[in-house]
Amino acid sequence: MMTTVVAIDLGASSGRVLRGVFDGERLAIEECSRFPNGPVALPGPARAGGAGAGGSGSGESRAGQSGGAGADGSERSRDEVGVAYEWDILALWRGILDGLREASLRGPVDAIGIDTWAVDYGLLDEGGRLIGNPASYRSARCGLGASEVLDRWDSSWLYARNGLQFQPFNTLFQRVADRAEARADCARTALLIPDLLAYWLTGQARSELTNASTTGLVNAAGRDWDPEILGRLRDDFGVEHIFPPLISPGEVIGEARVEGLDLRTSTGERTPVVAVGSHDTASAVAGVPARTGSFAYISSGTWSLVGTELSAPVLSDEARAANFTNELGVDGTVRFLANIMGMWVQQECLREWAALGDEASGASGRVDWPLLDAQTEAAQPARYLLDMSSPELMAPGGMVERVRSLWIPGPGASSADDPFSVDGSSSSDEAGAGSGDQQASGVDPTERATVLRAITDSLALAYRRAIRRTSELSGTRPEAIHLVGGGSKNRLLAQETADATGIPVIAGPVEATALGNMLISLRAIGAASGTLMDLRAISRASSALLTYEPRASHALLWDEADARLGSGDALS
Repeated sequence: MMTTVVAIDLGASSGRVLRGVFDGERLAIEECSRFPNGPVALPGPARAGGAGAGGSGSGESRAGQSGGAGADGSERSRDEVGVAYEWDILALWRGILDGLREASLRGPVDAIGIDTWAVDYGLLDEGGRLIGNPASYRSARCGLGASEVLDRWDSSWLYARNGLQFQPFNTLFQRVADRAEARADCARTALLIPDLLAYWLTGQARSELTNASTTGLVNAAGRDWDPEILGRLRDDFGVEHIFPPLISPGEVIGEARVEGLDLRTSTGERTPVVAVGSHDTASAVAGVPARTGSFAYISSGTWSLVGTELSAPVLSDEARAANFTNELGVDGTVRFLANIMGMWVQQECLREWAALGDEASGASGRVDWPLLDAQTEAAQPARYLLDMSSPELMAPGGMVERVRSLWIPGPGASSADDPFSVDGSSSSDEAGAGSGDQQASGVDPTERATVLRAITDSLALAYRRAIRRTSELSGTRPEAIHLVGGGSKNRLLAQETADATGIPVIAGPVEATALGNMLISLRAIGAASGTLMDLRAISRASSALLTYEPRASHALLWDEADARLGSGDALS
């Protein structure tokens, strides 16, 4: 008997509704709808003394991050510091409804699961209505809240309780920043993004555990809201706890009841909405096709989440100093990981070039990946390197120039290379400039390839550092690294990660998040059974995987690259 489940999967740059058909052994996934997403910049009053997600503020200074310098090293203007970003949640809701409608036209829907990015939330009034668009973690306000909290609280006390790495956009800090906004006075409930969508589908308000663990308000060891953190928020800042009770992955939230949308199971009942790993990384890790428990993972999308799966959190001072996080996973697991800039930097560069009319970068709506991949692979390896943890890479816009201003010569650079410009005459052939894709836009394919190669090399180096630090802090040694998500399609990134770490990389599935989401739904409704490893066997059977073995001849290059970039970040 076939069972059909639907995954609503929202990322920071796009959203999808996916339909999965399970035949008892394999899941076949098809797309029902895809729609754009992204933070929307809104005009508003400047906030003097504040900081963006990668800006200044004493909170970030305590974390060892840089201050309020702009991309060119100058101080940010008050207008730039005051930029506010919000999510167009109603456009996302429309895209979700369109996808669910399409899924229902294709047949019964036996369950629905929702996963999204973390930390952001909507505020509801006493009648349960949303008060404005949810603020984005890329907003300037985040640094303000972080500064206030860490000026008064000891970071080691906080880490010992919530186990979270310092990020200025953590929900805890955003809730403190809410005090400056009038809508917070009307708020009676806060719902993280997937919980908000589940509430609109079912009318039931719950906080799913894996995503709630990213708020900074959950005790990592106790797996529940932390009463001491909540008490201090109330006493020190007047911030009340307005998130609803927790629900664990695998529990049913309620039945889908949306006007004009009649969703039914194969037996004619209303379709249940299941709490899955609603943080997309929790679902991605659940979908990792591992054969044993001794593995590391890289969930590579807009962000790269690099770590391992444990049975208990690591709350040591060393883990805190290294800025590692303990996020709760499915079936009582802990995702011990580092949060690293992912494909965001590449995405922003492509967006910038496309806006200039560059066809290869997607000016006509479609990125020419075969061409870009070939040119990037042909470019000089390790010519330039940059610290992918740099806060200057956080904000949208002007990314190409920021990358160029941050990079340094790597071991692949010649003595004639200028680290702040691209010498088009020295590598035009290797980067594929002769391929005929020079546009009227003025985007030089040689420069484009050099920038993309620097990003890819720097990501592989960041992965190497994070994997090694994960092993040191957790006392584990991975037999393999599972590279999942969109980044798993990048052959160069996969091979360089194997070379840089000296550990085999298994690339795929691209749809690990959707698979993990669907597997939890299938088990919740009784269509699948067993442990998390049993579910992963289904993921393995449903996926085309590629293994990249480390090349010993490349080890020295990565040792030199690591030494060249230095120890500027916490993961070194």
